[in-house]
Amino acid sequence: KFGVFPFQSSCDKDVILNILSVLTDLLSLGTSRRIHYMISKGGSEALLQALTTAAQTEPLDHSTLLPLLRLLARVGQRDRKFGLKVQKADATDIILSLARRNLGHHLYLTHCLWVLQVCASNVTTGATLGINGAMELLFKVITPYSKRHVRTVRAAIEALAALLKSKSNSRRAVNRGYLGGLLRLYQDWHHNDVSNNYIYIRRGLLLCLKHITNIQLGRETFLGSRGMEILFTSVQDCLSCKNLDPIITTVTQILRKCYPKEPLPVASVRSSYSFPLPGNAKAELPCEGSEGDYESDGEEEDEKDLDNEDVENKEEDYDLETDVNKLRSRPVLDRPEEELRQYEAMCPELSHNFQELESESEEEKTLEDRAESLPSTPSHFIPSATFVKHLNYRWRNQSVTEMGPDPGEKDFKIPLQSWTKKEKYRWDQTDEKRDIAEAVQDADSCEEEDPTSSHGLALRPLPKDAACYKKMFYSECEGSINTNPGGRLESSYTLTNLLEKHQGDIPFHSPHFYIARAKCVKSIPDYKDLAFPDFWGHQPPPYSKPMLERKYGVQRDKVLDDVRRLIQPGDVIGRTVFDLDEPSCSSPGAPGCLTFFSKFESGNLRKAIQVREFEYDLIMNADVNSNQHHQWFYFEVRDMKLAVPYRFNIINCEKFNSQFNYGMQLVMYSVKEALQGRPRWLRAGHDIRYYKNHYRCSAAAGGGVRGKFYYTLTFSIKFPHTDDVCYLAYHYPYTYSTMMSHLDILEQNRNPKKVYWRQQTLCQTLGGNLCPLLTITAMPESKKGDDLEQFYKRPYVFLMARVHPGESNASWVMKGTLEFLVSSDPIADLLRKCFIFKIVPMLNPDGVINGNHRCSLSGDDLNRQWLAPTSRLHPTIYHAKGLLYYLRSIGRAPLVFCDYHGHSQKKNVFVYGCSIKETLWQAGCMVDTDVITEDVGYRTLPKILDKVAPAFVMNSCSFLVEKSRESTARVVVWKEMGVLRSYTMESTYCGCSHGLYKVSK
Repeated sequence: KFGVFPFQSSCDKDVILNILSVLTDLLSLGTSRRIHYMISKGGSEALLQALTTAAQTEPLDHSTLLPLLRLLARVGQRDRKFGLKVQKADATDIILSLARRNLGHHLYLTHCLWVLQVCASNVTTGATLGINGAMELLFKVITPYSKRHVRTVRAAIEALAALLKSKSNSRRAVNRGYLGGLLRLYQDWHHNDVSNNYIYIRRGLLLCLKHITNIQLGRETFLGSRGMEILFTSVQDCLSCKNLDPIITTVTQILRKCYPKEPLPVASVRSSYSFPLPGNAKAELPCEGSEGDYESDGEEEDEKDLDNEDVENKEEDYDLETDVNKLRSRPVLDRPEEELRQYEAMCPELSHNFQELESESEEEKTLEDRAESLPSTPSHFIPSATFVKHLNYRWRNQSVTEMGPDPGEKDFKIPLQSWTKKEKYRWDQTDEKRDIAEAVQDADSCEEEDPTSSHGLALRPLPKDAACYKKMFYSECEGSINTNPGGRLESSYTLTNLLEKHQGDIPFHSPHFYIARAKCVKSIPDYKDLAFPDFWGHQPPPYSKPMLERKYGVQRDKVLDDVRRLIQPGDVIGRTVFDLDEPSCSSPGAPGCLTFFSKFESGNLRKAIQVREFEYDLIMNADVNSNQHHQWFYFEVRDMKLAVPYRFNIINCEKFNSQFNYGMQLVMYSVKEALQGRPRWLRAGHDIRYYKNHYRCSAAAGGGVRGKFYYTLTFSIKFPHTDDVCYLAYHYPYTYSTMMSHLDILEQNRNPKKVYWRQQTLCQTLGGNLCPLLTITAMPESKKGDDLEQFYKRPYVFLMARVHPGESNASWVMKGTLEFLVSSDPIADLLRKCFIFKIVPMLNPDGVINGNHRCSLSGDDLNRQWLAPTSRLHPTIYHAKGLLYYLRSIGRAPLVFCDYHGHSQKKNVFVYGCSIKETLWQAGCMVDTDVITEDVGYRTLPKILDKVAPAFVMNSCSFLVEKSRESTARVVVWKEMGVLRSYTMESTYCGCSHGLYKVSK
């Protein structure tokens, strides 16, 4: 009964000792549950009361005080409110008084220091102790290296570390010169502890320094006291001993924190590219941290251990939407209803006249005959799922069909027309054929032009060593090969032969088709070059590669190497070798220096700085009209040496963690390998780490954005050839021209008798590029009324991808979706017969073209504009939403809506859906099931995928509706269109951690 703890002066001493002994035995034998039970019954208060009484006795009875202090230290570690209870009991002065009275008796002093440490766990109590002279007392106890009274010294250091968690104590320590004293003490213990017997004392001193440097004054004083040099030098002696990991880790944390913050070495963090918005609209600079990607700017920011992949950036419960009225479906329009009529033209399948099926077939044959004049282009057999490993591709003479109007015309517009049914019938039967015929003629005229100079486009220079590809050409053309110092092929005849020698074994790819589409692309930099991998194509890797094994100690070595730059700058070159902002400042082709380039479709590299002979700092360009979203990169590098490990540091990443820390590698494409018959993007790089660096975005450079931390992605690569041309990318690139040429090939090679395919234009983007809209379903079995009615009444499935340009994996998933849907697989045939697929394969063409990571040319994240998009700034979102509105208005809202995305911090494939009940339950709200009813059908499709798709993981799925996601496609389509099965499907950049596609480290 702690409320009547028998500690009065009249109590028998033996009774008291027996009680303390029993309590000590119970706590030592019991579990934490027993300690918490004791705390809940007032144990802490009773012990503090007993301490107060015992401290007042003269002389002090240490036989009673020692077990009492031990109990207080034990209980105080588990009692979260212990510090407050100490203050309430007025015991702070008592504890300090006991410590002072026992300075000469180390056993008693040690027990007092244990209690002092747990008292200081509360910042307020710690500040009170500091005011009352606790730190001065502790510095009397902490001595230079000595083998005597080590236990007491350790207790004093740990108590000091607890006190220094208070900012006021840290400031007091700096002002009284204690920081320099701590550095000297650490040096002394480090120098003399050659046998590493006192690691806990050395680490305790480092923890004191770590807490002091949480404040700006502490960091400045640390730098002024040469703390960086002292700790950096001392830690070099520890790197070879794994037992010293606690020392190394703490030193690394202090060095990272105290490294002087500096802005990025660019004139402005705003993008090098800007785009004038229509009207008076101005690009709004996004606020730092608007999507929860950045850490806080507090002085006492905790160093988070990002080595644990299970630590996810989960949404906090407070972000969950708990207003039932906002969660309920709200079928409302954001535009006049009469405006929806224009989208009728985008649903020709609902009124297509199939009475002329036979004549259509004959006309298509005529068109194929007209295409014989075109150069050979690949036509691939579209395989079934079971046939995918035994592909047999072949060449045929066929045409590019349905390329539509020439988007190269500057003033070209795509009006959204409102056609009558009669007009649509005529368009279905006649206009489409005429468009295809015109496309054939356009393709003919394109081929007559010089492929190296169409609309100013040229293939990027090949490697300097022409011998590697001379063998590919006819002997009579060898004399025409002329490589200038940059390696550019000046002869169009050479490139023509290069094209003729293309193996044609790359599924669903043709360089001819790619050039035809690329010349029509409109970009802000007005690209003049074609990246070789996109032009030539690539084959899948010949084998499955395991994820990169994480080597021990790599990240700390990288951080320490960064610190070495600061304190030993003698070997730092610091030469800019590539700069989008100042091309004249670049020094490409300098002896012993790599040459960089990124001004091609989807390319992103803003600046390259040579740090040392084989090390480069790289800076990515921000999204157009923005000052952030640095993650995607894609660039060319040449003039390398063979088998030399080059280190690259991309220093302005923004996400707080990445799969690069858990086995992911970047991808590399070698031109020499491709010309030797191995055109492949391969996972590459070693010693890969992703960590926070010392660069910050200042308010001046960021246009008002302040406090943003940047992160470094560092990796090393050995290139496979000398003087090769290689391309490095965040993930497998998938450009807009790749997508458009892929659609051309799919349309050309489908079975027109079985596959209904319509490629239309959803709208024109801000940059003047076309956003394609596809309709795929099965042709009706016959022209009988029943078959036609079944065709018209098929439910819709609406699919979209690539709203975020940097998520190229979403395009690869969409590519596979399209190839499967038009294939001869029985399941694909069944799907076509059951559904009409409306597909927008690339929702943000401008962002993809210009190398953005997340935004469009307006500087907006388009997946945050679905609540109120504007046709002027967000045309693709506005018209995609309008089409969905139209389908709902005619009673044909999609059965399934799915938006394809990529995820940078998780493995596998999973979906986000929407559920009222699950959201309310997660938020801890009471759910009246009689009032709130919900169809659980939203879980059906994910459950099916979990059973049949090896890469899909149901446990990673979430069906919560967050306030911060209310303007995303998933939530808006669920709320405003009433689509129960509205999903965001996330695919990993890295790999799978389970199932058939699991790749082990």
